Amino acid sequence: MTENTLHDVAIVGGGAAGLSAAVTLARSLRNVVVIDAGEPRNAPAEGVHNLLGREGIAPFELVALGRAEAEGYGARMLSDSVAEVRRDGENFTLTLAGGAKLRARRILLATGLYDELPDVPGVAELWGTHVLHCPYCHGWEVKGQSIGVLGTTPMAVHQVLLFRQLSEHVTLFTHTMPELSDDDWDTLAALNVEVVSGRVAELRAKDGEIDAVVLDDGHEFDIDALTVAPRFVARSDIYEQLGGTLSENPMGSFIETDFAGKTSVDGVWAAGNVRDLGAAVAASAAQGSMTGGALNGDLIFEDATAAVAARKAA
Repeated sequence: MTENTLHDVAIVGGGAAGLSAAVTLARSLRNVVVIDAGEPRNAPAEGVHNLLGREGIAPFELVALGRAEAEGYGARMLSDSVAEVRRDGENFTLTLAGGAKLRARRILLATGLYDELPDVPGVAELWGTHVLHCPYCHGWEVKGQSIGVLGTTPMAVHQVLLFRQLSEHVTLFTHTMPELSDDDWDTLAALNVEVVSGRVAELRAKDGEIDAVVLDDGHEFDIDALTVAPRFVARSDIYEQLGGTLSENPMGSFIETDFAGKTSVDGVWAAGNVRDLGAAVAASAAQGSMTGGALNGDLIFEDATAAVAARKAA
């Protein structure tokens, strides 16, 4: 079924970025629909951190509050995902997985990203609880504990330094990272960081916690938490269907935009992790709000231009 309503903006993704944009747009009397499948990236985490006024709030509770705020201003929420999108003249038609079709003047992608984790047995099972990557998202929760860093990229030493601020008990497992430089060795020695050479075969778990880091040679090491460096990949199916291509940086792949969130595909905007791989919840929410305002301005300019043309033609 195709709805006759032409929405001003269809927001794909109902996390911090998408819901913040929905609030901003709805408060400007825009007809907004948010399509979200209800699978936030941070679902495994116990709480959201560094979000002023909502410190430690559970991820799903934050989403529920955001949805209620957006709906309070008139935004519409759909629990679904987008299967296909196509350009329809100056507008877009979105086909949902459930079969419905929606029309919109603009699309805002707030689809986030997914984490490509190191291929080590046990890492995925404990991801978001005892396997971490961000000291600002989870560092306080493991302060003073025995923390391991799984070396997979040249940035592993930087990650060691970040977590060394939080604990005196940090171990670097070199695993597949490039050879350490003399400066790296000096830094690690000065900070009393243990370095374990060799490939990690398994992160063994017991009762939902880390039991041991097990090397290929059978040696085992007791730690409380393991930090890894995933490769971040933007959820970009819709963008690519419309002819967009991803950009790359050392962290992964993302949708490139201007400062306000406008992409190179006409009528398509982006906010949050899909365009900024390092954005935490607070930054994603801020981007959503800013991009929502920019989208409203874009629509205002289009409407005003059309009104002038109609007046001259009358």
